Amino acid sequence: MNEPKVAIVILDWNGWEDTIECLESLYQIRYSNYYVILVDNNSSNESILKIKDYCNGKVNIKSKFFEYNKENKPIGIIEYSKEESESKASEKGLTQNNDHLILIKNDKNYGFAEGNNIGMRYALKTLNADYVLLLNNDTVVDKDFLGKMVNFGEINKNNGIIGPKIYYYDQPNTIWCIGGKIDWKLARGLHIGTNEVDNGQYDKTEEFNYVSGSAFLIKREVMDKIGLMDKKFFLYFEETDLALRASKNGYKSVYAPGAKIWHKVSKSGGGLSKPIGLYYITRNRWLFMKKWAKKSDYAFFIIYQVIGAVVFPVVLSIYYRNWKLFQAYYDGLIKGLGN
Repeated sequence: MNEPKVAIVILDWNGWEDTIECLESLYQIRYSNYYVILVDNNSSNESILKIKDYCNGKVNIKSKFFEYNKENKPIGIIEYSKEESESKASEKGLTQNNDHLILIKNDKNYGFAEGNNIGMRYALKTLNADYVLLLNNDTVVDKDFLGKMVNFGEINKNNGIIGPKIYYYDQPNTIWCIGGKIDWKLARGLHIGTNEVDNGQYDKTEEFNYVSGSAFLIKREVMDKIGLMDKKFFLYFEETDLALRASKNGYKSVYAPGAKIWHKVSKSGGGLSKPIGLYYITRNRWLFMKKWAKKSDYAFFIIYQVIGAVVFPVVLSIYYRNWKLFQAYYDGLIKGLGN
């Protein structure tokens, strides 16, 4: 227990099949001092029931990344409502931190930003965690990923946010992202390493503008100083905003090359192919640029958006054969301009 205490926060919304595969991979890691906090964002399906079945050993997980371990079941469940988690929660019943699941049940869908904040507040206030790891539910982790990420936080006090090497789930040796840089004129994140087969070309650490929100480890002192995610983003850009706030206060966002996870890309959010994803990406680009961009970059962005407003929603709607995208784009554009 000399290892720093890590609270792992996973957000679930109607995604129990992905979530239980992620959980099973977590309960097999080689790090000893960690807690798992599952925040259910008011799922409308049987997610909570299925996750409880998994914890009770009633669901045998099949995965190409690990063999199911029936010896560590049942996994105890400490269950809270959102209000309980933020008011009268305690560490009662948590005899060993890697054989329990802390389940927080939200009364509504608070989005990615505030949904994770709820878990983060519990991690800081109740568990007194040294680090918080935000992890997408549609990921699978390597057994040594957490220790290697924490090590990067410990060796340099300015390493405030740490990310792993992220591979495609369906192409296990092909990189999806090792970190990101911001294209300030187009208001988009540029993932580094995308679609490259891993031949060791990224085996040295690097500093980035941000690391992917699908898995990033944050030091407690960073959160104590700058706060948590900005809930007005709801979905998309929230991790980039957090990284920039950290950078403004002297903390780096770095990549730990030995830490590996696999990601089912876009399963949780939907990206541009779904109306909810397109709405928030469109809206949040404006929120983000108003907050962070230089005047010259913001001016170029406005021109680009004016041109794109005529072409972009039509092209997307035709490409994905979904005219709801057309309405979602303009709803997001109007909201972005108005905020």
